[in-house]
Amino acid sequence: MVTQRNVCVIGSGISGLAAAKAFRERGHSVTVIERGPDLGGVWDPSRSYPDVKTQTPKGIYAFSQMPMPDDYPEWPSGGQVFAYLRAYAERFGLVPLIRFGQSVSALKKRSDRGWDVTVAGADGASQTESYDFVALCTGQFSQKNKPVHPGADDFRAMGGTVLHSSEHTDAETVRGKRVIVLGYSKSATDVAVSAVKHGAQGVTLVYLDPAWKIPYFFGGLINFKNILYCRAAESMFLPFNAGPVRRLVQKFAAPLIWANWRTLETLLKTQFKLKKNGLLPKTRIEDDIHCNLAVETPGFYKLVTEGKIKTIQGTIASYEGKSAVLTGGQRVPADLVVMATGWRQEIPILDAADRAKLIDTDGQYKLYRMIVNPDLPDLGFVGFNSSFATNLSAELGANWLVRFMDGKLARQPSRAQMEAGIARSLEWRRTERPSAKSYGGLCIAPYHNHHFSALLGDIGVRTREANPVTAAFAPLRPPVYAELLKQAPAYRAEPVTPSVSLRTVGTPRAA
Repeated sequence: MVTQRNVCVIGSGISGLAAAKAFRERGHSVTVIERGPDLGGVWDPSRSYPDVKTQTPKGIYAFSQMPMPDDYPEWPSGGQVFAYLRAYAERFGLVPLIRFGQSVSALKKRSDRGWDVTVAGADGASQTESYDFVALCTGQFSQKNKPVHPGADDFRAMGGTVLHSSEHTDAETVRGKRVIVLGYSKSATDVAVSAVKHGAQGVTLVYLDPAWKIPYFFGGLINFKNILYCRAAESMFLPFNAGPVRRLVQKFAAPLIWANWRTLETLLKTQFKLKKNGLLPKTRIEDDIHCNLAVETPGFYKLVTEGKIKTIQGTIASYEGKSAVLTGGQRVPADLVVMATGWRQEIPILDAADRAKLIDTDGQYKLYRMIVNPDLPDLGFVGFNSSFATNLSAELGANWLVRFMDGKLARQPSRAQMEAGIARSLEWRRTERPSAKSYGGLCIAPYHNHHFSALLGDIGVRTREANPVTAAFAPLRPPVYAELLKQAPAYRAEPVTPSVSLRTVGTPRAA
């Protein structure tokens, strides 16, 4: 018999919604804590920069039981993704579970089972709530990475503005302004292109190193999903747990694999005029096909070629008056600086001792299946791993996690198995594929199919569709996984007397 548990889900973005649905469907009592004014995480309009849209086609960037609307474009806008997530939450009855405008300030293990969760409301009052299990779903985009440079206060005093990309939500603020965008990620090129579109006086993109960017269509014809998101393409990369036979096959195929990547590089050099624009990466593209690989913002390279976006390699050293002084000595006049410098994947709500169990000294996360740590019982992570198929990754992870919690996995891992899996993954990131160390080692690209198959195998269902041709060559299709999950043994937790207890621990005095 499975006993109903009281589960706290922290965050109501894609991962939080997937977790809330999975735990609720298995009969558990679910409370979702969301610090923002609405659901959607990074897709909440209050956090979205102008003209944002998905990197991933809509057919992949969707939950398995609910495709995106037919009238959405192939790459939906931020507003459309938000509307889709809102519709998903309403369809599956998740909205009433969410407490908006509340933030978790601390997680502390209980002596018996579960965690004490300290929650602060908008009024400043805080209370501690005891839960049997916590699903941390704050994802990759929770803690802003916003560098501070000397002279910034004086720059602001003279009328300049410095924003993180998630704070840049009004397109009209760039009109007639001299704009600097710091970074080279998709958000950086998105913001730069949007600034030109919305009438900026000048746009300068300052970046450390050029990186490979993938077009929505290779050669203007082939949708990149058909090249990068299938098992056949994924087979060109060795996973962390590859055996001797798999490694031998890889060795024999190495010349063909090498030729494939050189051909792809040549195509991108030609299509984007990378050498002419001074934006040719120094790395091999196969080494960058991880979560730091971005899709090209349509028109970005064209605007660089036309001189409408100026690019300078380096970073900001300081501000002097209304100019940013770069590390190369250049002085760039600016009215608005947008920091497209990403996010830090930190968990400040855990105490230092628990963070040390979770994160190694070099910043690598120690998570089995990128979901649980054997030293932190009754705690799981959904969507903490970066993925180009975010919804599907979160959904499968959440289904795995609830069954892990209930002891209902067909391959329920022992502590020894989890420790061995974590150790092998850490060794692989550090010695065999260093690019996998990005995002704390929690990126599943380009190993989406491999990761999903492992989760499905643990759950106890078939790990791929029956047709071998489409299984090998078709891109990821979430509805396929809905059918696979239907094969999982059904069960439902039996209700018990609720065990959530609340105790107010303090209200800040009025200033």
